[in-house]
Amino acid sequence: MKVSIVGTGYVGLVTGASLAECGHEVICVDVDHRKVEMINRAQAPIHESGLPELLQRNSGRLLRASTDLVAAVGTTDLTFIAVGTPASGGMIDLTYVEAAASEIGAALRNKTDYHAVIVKSTVIPGTTTGLVQTELERASGKIAGQGFGLGMNPEFLTEGTAVADFSHPDRLVLGGIDKRTHDVLRQLYSIFEKTIPRIVTNPTTAEMIKYASNAVLATMISFSNEIARLCTAVGDVDAIDVMRGVHQASYFTMRCGAERLTAPITSFLEPGCGFGGSCLPKDATALVGQAREKGLAMNLLQSVLDINRGQADEIMRLISRHFASLLDVPVAVLGLAFKPDTDDLRESPAFPIIRSLKTQGARLRAYDPVVHATEHEDLTGVTLVGSLREAVADARIIVLVTRWAEFSQLAGLLNELGQHPLVVDGRRMLDPGSFVNYEGIGR
Repeated sequence: MKVSIVGTGYVGLVTGASLAECGHEVICVDVDHRKVEMINRAQAPIHESGLPELLQRNSGRLLRASTDLVAAVGTTDLTFIAVGTPASGGMIDLTYVEAAASEIGAALRNKTDYHAVIVKSTVIPGTTTGLVQTELERASGKIAGQGFGLGMNPEFLTEGTAVADFSHPDRLVLGGIDKRTHDVLRQLYSIFEKTIPRIVTNPTTAEMIKYASNAVLATMISFSNEIARLCTAVGDVDAIDVMRGVHQASYFTMRCGAERLTAPITSFLEPGCGFGGSCLPKDATALVGQAREKGLAMNLLQSVLDINRGQADEIMRLISRHFASLLDVPVAVLGLAFKPDTDDLRESPAFPIIRSLKTQGARLRAYDPVVHATEHEDLTGVTLVGSLREAVADARIIVLVTRWAEFSQLAGLLNELGQHPLVVDGRRMLDPGSFVNYEGIGR
């Protein structure tokens, strides 16, 4: 099939490159000339495992990028809307989605062939058949279901493993307003095995499936952190041991021959310094905001968000056990990206921790294996260094924020340097017995 994708962020570009790998002809559309040029040179504008290889194999062949949306829509069978949906004032900002729908609609006005418009961006339930459909019909002069197809196909891509997630999906949610739109989506994904669950539904249900999926993950993380706080208060109990016990329940395990495997979702049932990124905080907030507009109180999800915001205070509480004052104390922050294997800084737990440390007068260094330079406002006054060794040299406190594999070398490096700073493990990835001074969430 011939596919155009509006937006070349994590979702749009990974989707486009992966669809090209499946044999479809793909045009990625973006207003950013720099990103367009990079994609056409087979260079990845974002850090994502496996993406550079996809671009090398497909750019200039089945994949190209352009700033010309009208031409892209005119020469393809379907268009994905994959633009950003940032949070604004506790609500989702649909400005970019609305603009994309308007431009796509204008491009459809003079197109005689059938064309399907599929929303890939994460949008609150009712957006596709509401704002998007309204803008498409207004700008095109056509009626959805007659002049063009309309659907919603949410993504379930995890940054850092997005390429693998696309290639081996656990489900396909195909939301469409009619059978013809569903058929287009079925054809697009026909390369995947028939054993992969396909949920064929309407667009609003597809939107809600995406939000509910992310809300479950956010809830599991905050649940683990609330249990971790109680474990700390009770004493003589480690939340890591507690959660490992929970993970062995039959509903979290599966048999593979004689071996019993733990389900991947249990990785969200672990204590830490909080969730971040472009999805979980924003999506939970958006659901709470939409419910508020409809006169409903989402007490559980609001608590999930409140607990998550409080995790920076948990880190500071662990530090306060050892330091009455942080004035001029050298502190190393390990990790800036919200999770490993990505350079995405959006809603990273590192920033509320850094703000708290700065407020108390600490002297800060920060190191991330991928994030080397940034103009993020919270990093003003923070020295970004280029290596783990440089970050921890002379530090009296080390705060581990991101679960980068490189940080597992910390104990050996400190022994080599002959240093014994306080190590605050915000991800519980280190062996407590390997450090003279260790604190971890939930101990």
